[in-house]
Amino acid sequence: MKREHDGARVPAIAFTKGGGLWLEDLAATGVDAVGLDWTVNLGRARERVAGRVALQGNLDPTILFAPPEAIRAEARAVLDSYGNHPGHVFNLGHGISQFTPPEHVAELVDEVHRHSRAIRSGTGS
Repeated sequence: MKREHDGARVPAIAFTKGGGLWLEDLAATGVDAVGLDWTVNLGRARERVAGRVALQGNLDPTILFAPPEAIRAEARAVLDSYGNHPGHVFNLGHGISQFTPPEHVAELVDEVHRHSRAIRSGTGS
């Protein structure tokens, strides 16, 4: 794995489905972040790695086929489970389907931005 390019350090993210089973081992590999699928409770994962790595994830990508309110609710649930702590990169917990309605992705992005601001300002859950 290339860890440097043109004199700059290249961040590395490890992802494996079901990685919650060996989260501590993944965090100890020297990566900067661990990507989590939707089967892992993000708040508990944050406690388990105790700031050693950032965490990325972990919305179930199938929610993007649900009505917009369900998408917004699930996005809030993921953000709330991590809380107002550094080191989270919001993402899907696995790949996105080519059949995902683009307007549903827009709903997700808008809600992540809105609710992230609310959490950071102390007005979110």
